[in-house]
Amino acid sequence: MSDKITGKQWLILLSVQFTTILFGLTATSVTVILPQLKGALSATQEQISWVLTFNLVATAVATPLTGWLAGKLGWRKLMIVSVTGFTAASMLCGMATSLDMLLALRILQGAFGAPIFPMGQTILLASFEKRQHPFIVMMWGVGGVLGPIIGPTFGGVVADWLSWRWTFFLILPLGMAAGAIVLVALSDRGKGEARPFDHVGFLFIGIAIAATQLMFDRGQRNDWFESAETTIELILAVVFFAMFLIHMMTARAPLFEGALFRDRNFVVGVGVGTVMGMLQYTPMILFPPLLQELRGYPEMVIGMLVATRGIGNFGSFFIVAQLTRWNPRLCLFSGLAIQAAAGIWMGTLDINMSGTDVLLTNMLHGFGFGLTYSPMAVLAFSTLPTPLLTQGNAIFALVRMMGGSLFISMTWVIFARSHAEASVGLAGFFNIFRLDALGPWTTALGGIGAGLPLDRLGAEIHRQASMVGYVNAFHLMTLVPIAVAPLAWMFVVRKREAAR
Repeated sequence: MSDKITGKQWLILLSVQFTTILFGLTATSVTVILPQLKGALSATQEQISWVLTFNLVATAVATPLTGWLAGKLGWRKLMIVSVTGFTAASMLCGMATSLDMLLALRILQGAFGAPIFPMGQTILLASFEKRQHPFIVMMWGVGGVLGPIIGPTFGGVVADWLSWRWTFFLILPLGMAAGAIVLVALSDRGKGEARPFDHVGFLFIGIAIAATQLMFDRGQRNDWFESAETTIELILAVVFFAMFLIHMMTARAPLFEGALFRDRNFVVGVGVGTVMGMLQYTPMILFPPLLQELRGYPEMVIGMLVATRGIGNFGSFFIVAQLTRWNPRLCLFSGLAIQAAAGIWMGTLDINMSGTDVLLTNMLHGFGFGLTYSPMAVLAFSTLPTPLLTQGNAIFALVRMMGGSLFISMTWVIFARSHAEASVGLAGFFNIFRLDALGPWTTALGGIGAGLPLDRLGAEIHRQASMVGYVNAFHLMTLVPIAVAPLAWMFVVRKREAAR
C-alpha cells in the first residue's frame, strides 16, 4: 500500500491535533495561575496543587470508559460530547467562588476530557498504516506540544492583564473550533462494537485510584500512618487493586482484555508511560511558585519561561521520526537520559538563579521528553492487534495521568519535609549565642536601626528553606528517568519493522 497520505487522513490528523491542543493548553495554562489561585482562594501550597491533581485523577478514573463509550457512540459522537463537556466545565471553573467549588468543577472537567487523549491516539493509529506511524505520531506530537508552548504563555498573559478567571473563560472559542473540526473530519466508525461494560471492574479500579491519590494528597497533613484516615486509604487502595486484578483474570468480559498484558512491548510501554506521566507536568508545577514567591517574577514572565519547555519539545520533532525509524530503543533511551541530565541541572540551581537558567533547563527537559514519547508509543503499540488499540490507549492514558498526579503529590511531600527540616536547621544556626553568624545577616538586612531585622532574617530563612525543598524535588525528578532508562532495551524490535 502507498505511503501517500490522503486529504481525508490529513483532516483526521488535524482534528486530533486540535483537540489535543485544547486539552494540553488547558492543563498547562492552569499551572501558571496556581500562585494567583492560592491567594484568591486562601489555600496552602499543598491544597492549591489539588487543582491539578484532582483533575488528573478524574481523568484517570474516567479513562477506562473510553473503549466502551467509543463502541456505543462511535468516534465522532464521543469526541463531540467530550469536547463540549470539557469546554463547558472549563467555563464554569472560571465562575468558581471557593476552592471546594473549583475542585468539583475540575473533577467534572477531567471526567469529560478523559477520552480526548486516548481516542486521539487510537484514531490515528487505526487510520494510518503501521509503516506511517513514526511520522504520524511525530506530526501529532507537533500539535500536542503547541499546548505546552501556548498554555503557560496564554495563562500568564491573561492572568496578568485580566484575572485567573479569564484563563478558563477564553477556552470557549477554542472548544467551539475543536468541536466544529471534529464534526467535519470524523466518522461514526466504531459504533456498535461495544463489549459488555464491566461495572464491577470499573468500580474496583475507580476506588483503588481515588484511595491512592487521597492517601498521597492528604498524608503529609495527617501525619501519615499516625492518622486512621491515611491507614484506611492505604487498605482500600491495596484491597481494591488486588480485587481488580483477580476480577480481571476471572471475569468473562473484564474491563481490559487479558491479551493486552500478554503483549511484551505493551507491558514495557505501560511502565515507561507511567514515568512519562510523572515527568510531564511536574516541572510546570514546581517553577511557577518558585519564580513568583522566591524571585518575584510576574505571571506573564513566568508563563513565557515555562513555555520554553514546549519549545524544546518542538525542537525534538526535527529528528525524532528519523531516529525512531533508525533505532527506536536508542532514541527512547537517549530521551530519558536527557531528561535525567536536565533534572541534574535543575538540582544545581540556587535562589539567585536567572531567567536564562530557567529557560535552558526547561528547554532541555522538554527536548528529552519529545525525544522519548514518539519511540515509546511506536514500540508499545507495534505488536498490538488493531481491535485492542482503543483499550490499550485507554490504559496508556490512565497510567500517564495516575503517574502524573501521584508524582506531583510525592513531589510536594518531598518539598514540605525538606522545607521543614531546612527551616529548623537554619533557625537553629542563627541565635543570640551565635553573634558571629547573626551579625552579617542583620547588617545585610538593614541593621538594628532599620526596624525588625530579625523578622526579615526569619523571612530569608523561609526563602532559603523553600529553595532547599525545590532542589530536593528536582533531585527526585532526576532519579525517575535514570531508574526506568534500562527498560528501553526490553522492547522487541522486529527486523522488518526496523528496516522500514
